[in-house]
Amino acid sequence: MIDMLIRLILTLHIFTTIIERIFSAMKHVKTVLLNKMKDEFLADFMMIYIKLELVEDIDSDSIINEFYSTKHQKV
Repeated sequence: MIDMLIRLILTLHIFTTIIERIFSAMKHVKTVLLNKMKDEFLADFMMIYIKLELVEDIDSDSIINEFYSTKHQKV
């Protein structure tokens, strides 16, 4: 029983930190963008902002070029 209590206390701190980070990110994003976006875009943008360390390696120019090339292929 004590082992379970210690595990709960140790994981509770981690979950609290993650939740605080998410709400801090959402407050920052909504303040910067002045609440002018739709909920779907906000959800997508928040996911990228929260998982920023995973997205840092993605080259935005390659995404833009890929989108540009597929746009012209459909015409």
